[in-house]
Amino acid sequence: MTTAMTTTEYDYDVVVAGAGPVGLFLACELRLGGARVLVLERRTEVDETIKAGSVNIATAIALYRRGLLPELAAAWEASRARLRAFGGNNGRAPGRTSGRAPGGSSGLPPKVAGHFAGIMLDPDLLDDSDPAWADAGPAAHAGLVVPQAELERILGRWAGRLGVEVRRGVELTGFDAEAGGVTVRLRTDNAHRSPRSLRAGRLVGCDGGRSTVRKLAGFDFPGTAPEITGYQALVRLAGAERLGTGWRTTDTGTYVHGPFPGRVLTVEFDGPPADRSAPVTAEELTASLRRVSGVPEVTVTEVLTATRFTDNARQATDYRRGRVLLAGDAAHVHAPFGGQGLNLGIGDALNLGWKLAAVARGRAPESLLDTYTAERHPVGARVLDWTRAQIALMRPDRHSRALRRVVTDLALTSAGTTCLATRISGVRQRYDLPGDHPLTGVCAPDLRLADGTRLGERLHTGRALLLDPADDAGLRARAGGYGDRLDVVTAACPDRPGLRGLFVRPDGFVAWASDTAGGEGLPEALDRWLGAPRVAA
Repeated sequence: MTTAMTTTEYDYDVVVAGAGPVGLFLACELRLGGARVLVLERRTEVDETIKAGSVNIATAIALYRRGLLPELAAAWEASRARLRAFGGNNGRAPGRTSGRAPGGSSGLPPKVAGHFAGIMLDPDLLDDSDPAWADAGPAAHAGLVVPQAELERILGRWAGRLGVEVRRGVELTGFDAEAGGVTVRLRTDNAHRSPRSLRAGRLVGCDGGRSTVRKLAGFDFPGTAPEITGYQALVRLAGAERLGTGWRTTDTGTYVHGPFPGRVLTVEFDGPPADRSAPVTAEELTASLRRVSGVPEVTVTEVLTATRFTDNARQATDYRRGRVLLAGDAAHVHAPFGGQGLNLGIGDALNLGWKLAAVARGRAPESLLDTYTAERHPVGARVLDWTRAQIALMRPDRHSRALRRVVTDLALTSAGTTCLATRISGVRQRYDLPGDHPLTGVCAPDLRLADGTRLGERLHTGRALLLDPADDAGLRARAGGYGDRLDVVTAACPDRPGLRGLFVRPDGFVAWASDTAGGEGLPEALDRWLGAPRVAA
């Protein structure tokens, strides 16, 4: 028989398994919300294995709203130096020279369009007149070439500043999820100083595609079987002159050389690897690169970092089972093209963090957590289909190659580039939230305020925000009792003179908006997302 634990018996409100970018971002969001959080990571250092290499606009916006844009820009500058050394075009897709100024005050590069199944999108064909691009503010740049390991370091430093406890060299080996909490069992490199178990209010698995948390909790994980073996590596090469640079499709598969010196990627449609965990050897990479490229002279002389991947595409049917939740690759896996997994996982963490903190600290009801799966599962499902479509276009059979030629022609039009680049960037991401205002459910526009600030700069604390552009006392009165979890900003919006009120959730999405005075409907929105107001004694 199990017994329920009370909150006073918890060592932590939340334990996060995994200190990759998703786990660290989630932990920081939890800490901003006042939760006591512990991150467990079996690795002792940042994982330097080559993985995702870029962030999209949605991720850049999330980092901007937490004050991390300068560090992201610095990471981009370091990457740009490597791109120049390799002869890259400042990290942009091949195409005509854009007339856009490089970076402005943000220090970020011009907009880029990215690729779809290796079909490079010309940024000069991108029609960014859609207000969603301008609404992203200083973060309106897709395809920032920032290695995942560097993003992990940025988030690790942020976690340190917030006082998040991260234990490295500690592996979660099991847990018991009870009615009132979770007992987590550990294996550690230093058993004399660390406990063998601890108690938490909730457990979140951010421990990757082969998640221990997901498997032990018994989450359903349906999907489609893999058909490719892929390699991504940073190597030393001999005879690489004939490889060219960028994405290349051949009769036997797909390969990439660049954008950094020694970075290679191959895709072969010969089924999944027999052992994904075995070390990737120089001989193995050489053989794959020769088969796909048709260049017999190329030789991998040294492997600096390498990984295998497949197009296994699976998604948990629910991201929560009682007190155990999933985020990032633990909740969904798919082919890695375009770094979609990293960006999708950051979105999960952004959506979950404030909700879980509010429930853990008793400010919101348990039902708030039901909105996590409801909002994020459809986003994940779309990304899985997005990657499946890319696999279909990369197959070497004649039907797929014919389809690829058709899609390439479409992609080389302004409408085609804009459609694909907008999807890649994440600028139109929205949730189906109650309310009929056009802004409800969208990522809040980065409005310029009359006091000289921008809306995104007001979200660094991770609290919800109520914008009162018209200095409406009635609007502010309806928000009474939420001073402990809601910042009220009274400032006009020159770009949207008709706006009379905007309630932005801690994750930056608009939960209520109005073009009329008085704040009708605001109390219901506040109660839904922030819990009941505090009653004055």
